[in-house]
Amino acid sequence: MTSSDGPDLDRISPLAWRLLRVAAGYEQRAVEREVDSLMQAHISMLESGNRSLSKPRRRTLLELYSEELTEEQVRAIVRHF
Repeated sequence: MTSSDGPDLDRISPLAWRLLRVAAGYEQRAVEREVDSLMQAHISMLESGNRSLSKPRRRTLLELYSEELTEEQVRAIVRHF
């Protein structure tokens, strides 16, 4: 499930992405303001499973959320959801 750099981005479910965002205290619009070139629609599609983002964009999102969460919290969400 994890690599030396954290969770495998390809194995994070849409629900886990949503839970990571919420647990980190972000609304979709807030993510849009924090990350250049990401729109609320991109976040919505990722979280609904309708479309994936590029690996660099997913890595940026995970880094953003991880700033507000412990490594243990991130692992638990990714593993269980």
